[in-house]
Amino acid sequence: MSSSSRKKTLLKVIILGDSGVGKTSLMQQFVNSKFSHQYKATIGADFLTKEITVDNNKSVTLQIWDTAGQERFQSLGVAFYRGADCCVLCFDVTNEKSLNNLTSWKDEFLVQSNVSNPQDFPFIIIGNKIDVDDSKKIPSLSKKLNNITNNQMGGLNYPVFETSAKDGVNVEAAFEVIAKMALQQEELNASNGNDVNDDYNDAINIHLDSEASACGC
Repeated sequence: MSSSSRKKTLLKVIILGDSGVGKTSLMQQFVNSKFSHQYKATIGADFLTKEITVDNNKSVTLQIWDTAGQERFQSLGVAFYRGADCCVLCFDVTNEKSLNNLTSWKDEFLVQSNVSNPQDFPFIIIGNKIDVDDSKKIPSLSKKLNNITNNQMGGLNYPVFETSAKDGVNVEAAFEVIAKMALQQEELNASNGNDVNDDYNDAINIHLDSEASACGC
């Protein structure tokens, strides 16, 4: 089969975390290799798409959804989370509250997305803003992060990436790993006869020929 005749895979990626942790900056750095020092809160949600090549030259289109971190927008989760293939949980390495809130973001996502197999759903954790001065970072960050990810009761035993959306450090690597994890889970679901995203196209009206949606800013 020629590469042009291979079926292209679309993966819906949800980025979650407190307001100001750098979700928009991570998405912009990965898709457009751009970074802005000007902060502008996301209203509702926005998305960008990027095609990448992963294992065995498989072409994958990532549809990356950047969601608002403010509480007043969390009721929109059902519409935006539906049909998700994987999720990126983000925190700010200078903000301990954003780290402690990761479990709440994960739990809310699983409830509102209604995924079929929550125990197997692909997640990664990103600690963003590693470019800042060490004196501003969460004290004993590595220890606290290990405590959270190694605590089976907390349910956050996922791959962790420390990134800089500003400098581009580890951003591409993080998205490549979550794409591979989502593909592996998709293949496992297919082998088990489970198509978890049959209702994907009903989730929200979007146009993939556009670089970004008009539902956010």
